[in-house]
Amino acid sequence: MPIVQEPARHSTTHGTDPDDGNRGHVAIMTDDPATGASYSPTRERQDQESPMSVTTPFSVDLAGRVAIVTGANHGIGAATARRLTTSGAAVLLTFLVLDDEPDAGTPDPHREHKASHPDPLVAEIEAAGGRASAVEADLGDPDVPRALFDAAEDEFGPVDILINNASGWNADTFRADAVGRFGRSIRPVSADTIDRVFSVDARASALMITEFARRLIARGGTWGRIVGLTSGGPLGFPEEVSYGAAKAPLENYTMGAAFELADHGVTANVVHPPVTDTGWVTPEVVAAVAASDTLIHVVSPDDVAEVIAYLVSDHAWLVTANRIHLR
Repeated sequence: MPIVQEPARHSTTHGTDPDDGNRGHVAIMTDDPATGASYSPTRERQDQESPMSVTTPFSVDLAGRVAIVTGANHGIGAATARRLTTSGAAVLLTFLVLDDEPDAGTPDPHREHKASHPDPLVAEIEAAGGRASAVEADLGDPDVPRALFDAAEDEFGPVDILINNASGWNADTFRADAVGRFGRSIRPVSADTIDRVFSVDARASALMITEFARRLIARGGTWGRIVGLTSGGPLGFPEEVSYGAAKAPLENYTMGAAFELADHGVTANVVHPPVTDTGWVTPEVVAAVAASDTLIHVVSPDDVAEVIAYLVSDHAWLVTANRIHLR
């Protein structure tokens, strides 16, 4: 059910590093730089460090709820859509298929995930007894948020849960470098690199919240949940400077919603994922995490989806106006 289908402009992911870790849960197999043996960086870190297995999810009851999850054809978006439907919510997945050019610093699995269609995920959800639908839409178009809410309401009813996950990610820099620290191509900051990411991460997120709030208030709603996905921080995001900068307004819009909509039973929070393996994690990234004083885990999208599921549950009714940094 395409709403807007234009040439690929923005990424439907985001996360904590390279093109985010939000995406399809397919942990890549790569070569161990020490032994040459194949291994999965996500699974290895999970087995060694994760205190909770995603095979035993936290109990969340979302029966009767309706959610929109943007950027849901892979990564954190796809994992979140799957997780919410297993808890009883009906979910409208939005996506934009991207056909990125091959890049020496970006593993092929990551490009393949971004070019994937969510039909198999929708079929998986429906086969398990859940309710889901997918809409291809370019969130860079300011008319799209209204159309997405119309589509969700027509199929499932009023929207209670909004997950602002989509991103117009691109790698740009103020330096003259053409290649970044992980061997990926990077571009000079320009009007194009700024507009591509700000139109989705900042403007579209705000317009999605606007539409969510307008309709909830008009129907006299007394329960709602908003979660935005962020990255970077006050010190910026080197080699992804526009991406990091665009997350600041997303965070501020979400915090504003938390206070302005509190009287309507709405909570609003922002989640900063750890390094999340959606196909872009290489041995160099794993080594960088191991050497970092601020990064701890390499996780799967399902791990992040568990946190999001908690935040949209009744259990988290006191958790609002927070930037939750997962490490």
